[in-house]
Amino acid sequence: MNVELRFFATFRQAVGSKVVEREYADGATVGDVLRDLEAEYEGLSGQLVEDGDLRPHINVLKDGREVLHLDGMATELADGDRLSIFPPVAGGSTATADRPAAGER
Repeated sequence: MNVELRFFATFRQAVGSKVVEREYADGATVGDVLRDLEAEYEGLSGQLVEDGDLRPHINVLKDGREVLHLDGMATELADGDRLSIFPPVAGGSTATADRPAAGER
């Protein structure tokens, strides 16, 4: 079966492409794909799977749905599925101890 893999931010840099298409055997799972990716791309090694589960703060969507709300790593894939893989994202604050918040200047 054919699966489209989409990578974002630092994961895109590690793979060298935004989109990669791969063939997998029928019955392949999200976990199978993530383990294969870690083995293939040095920059992804240890970044996707931890103790057999999805690493914390990593988001993987199957056709737009978060796999953690499906069957997690055991989520089965079908021909034509799309996996989108997002690294952890850190946010910021509009105010810091050294800088006043907007409107307080």
